[in-house]
Formats: sequence, structure tokens, C-alpha cells
Amino acid sequence: MKTYTIAAAAALALVLAGPAQAQAPIVLKFSHVVAPDTPKGKGAVKFQELGEKYTNGNVKIEIYPNSSLYKDKEELEALQLGAVQMLAPSNSKFGPIGIKEFEVFDLPFVLPDKAALRRVTDGPLGARLLKLLEPQGMVGLAYWDNGFKLMSANKPLREVADFKGLKFRIQSSKVLEMQMRSLGVIPQVMAFSEVYQALQTGVVDGQENTPSNMYTQKMHEVQKFTTLSDHGYIGYVVVVNKKFWDGLPADVRAGLEKAMAEATKYSNEISEKENAEALADMKKSGKTEFITLTDAQKAAWKQAMSPVFKDAEARVGKALIDEFEKAIKPTTN
Repeated sequence: MKTYTIAAAAALALVLAGPAQAQAPIVLKFSHVVAPDTPKGKGAVKFQELGEKYTNGNVKIEIYPNSSLYKDKEELEALQLGAVQMLAPSNSKFGPIGIKEFEVFDLPFVLPDKAALRRVTDGPLGARLLKLLEPQGMVGLAYWDNGFKLMSANKPLREVADFKGLKFRIQSSKVLEMQMRSLGVIPQVMAFSEVYQALQTGVVDGQENTPSNMYTQKMHEVQKFTTLSDHGYIGYVVVVNKKFWDGLPADVRAGLEKAMAEATKYSNEISEKENAEALADMKKSGKTEFITLTDAQKAAWKQAMSPVFKDAEARVGKALIDEFEKAIKPTTN
């Protein structure tokens, strides 16, 4: 009767079992609603490239742009159910699922520039807001910029009175609804993927968006006028399904965190450039006439929208609005 050492027995078992099978990579589906050539679209591709590299191929990242996997009304539910692992929804999207605090980013004329924004997103307030996502089954990984919004319509928008009675597409945000009503607009909540057709067919008269979103979705081709208002901001929160994230091996999660940090830096650095180029291309096309507000006209817009801050207190909380406004101010020595 033959006897075997433990090592020999283990080797024999491997031989009998046949060639070792390589472990299948972990699949991470990253869905978003905008075009691949927007700041968010390019950030997603950068994360895909770096994430697969830093996990040594142990993670396969699949990117689904342009609502090709889920419409924006469905994507957060899909993430919570684990049908998709990663999203980058706009701040406005979290209000309808009960995380109303993110709608503070929707307040009109609240952010003077990107430096003020960074003081929020990179500071303790930004970190505390991300923590609010965890009870909803999500982990907030990063803030990604798009940029500041323009107003467009098929009539010139210069004076506050020009808005009266127009139907405007908005994201699902009570703060944005308040903003539009303060201008006399009839707000219409609509998925991003449906906006071009709604503008083309006259279902809505106008919309607000960043230059990169307008250009890549060809909205400027079906809007006669665009006002350079910079009245609001669009940004995104990159979120991942919490159960999926917590279940990753520590080294894999560390690799993805490194990839996300670099992709965030890249995406936020290119957002201003991408929007400037999109604006230049729209101007070059000649398909929409651009309007620059006078100082007096912009002041009138701000005045008309100022009641939104008071109205929003019941929605997002006075203390949060105060903290946000304090956070955006530069520190002085």
C-alpha cells in the first residue's frame, strides 16, 4: 500500500483535477445617461481603463452611456437592487429617493465659481453628504463636475417676463421646480434621453443645461435662442452598490479607489475645457442665437429667484443651506 505526504497528495489531486481554471473577473457595470464625449462620459472611460489596470484585470468594467442600459428615472432603483454596480447621477436625482439634502446644489446662483464648489465637495460638508447615501444601499465615491447651466428656448430670454407661461424641462428636483416657478415657467420633469425630441416636437418650449450636454445631445439645433446665464450648476455623485463594494476583496477595492481618485481628477480638470469647446462649436454652427445678459438683467433674474432659498428651507433644511453658503466662502487668515 502506497503512502503519500500531504504535499504529494495535494499535487496528485491537482493532476487528477486537470488544468487549473483561471478565476473569472468581477464584472462592474457602470451606467450613465450622457454621451461618451461629455466630461462624465470621458471620466467613466478613464475609470474603466485605470480600474482594470490597477486590479490587474481582476475586474472587468463595462460602460453603458446614453441611457443604453437604464433610463435616468430607473437607474438608482437598479443600483439599489444590484442590477448595476455603479452610476454617476446628478445631485438632483437623490431628492426623489428621499436624500433631499443634495438638492442644495440646485439653488440658483448659489455657486460663484468652481473654487467655491471645491470648498464644499472637498470639505467636511461634502463628506457628510456622501455618508447620507449609505442607508439607501449606496456608497458615494466622488463628486464629478459638469459645469454651469445655460437657459434655452425658442424665444429670446432676457427679462424675467420673457419666461412667463413657457413649459421647461427640468430634472426631478423640487428646488429646480421652485426655481422655474419663480420665473413664471411651467416645469416639466422629463428624462434626459427624452429632451431632444420634446424640444423638437414642442412638448416643451425650453430647458436648462450645460454646453457639453446641449451640444452632444444636439439641443442647440432645436432651440432658436440660448442665454449665457450661468445661473445654476450640474454635478454628479459617483455611487456604487454598497453590498457589491463591501464584498470586494480589500486589494481589489483599493485598486478601484485609486482608479476613481485619478479618474475624478481627470474628469474635473477637463470639464471646463469640454464645456468651452462645446459652447464654441454651438456658436460656430449658427443654429442657436446666443444672448449675453446685461448686469441689470442678471440682477433681475437673481432677484426673481431669491425666494427659492427661503422656500427650499423646508425641503433641504435651513441649517444645511447656511452651512453650504458658509462653506463656499474663501477662508481668510
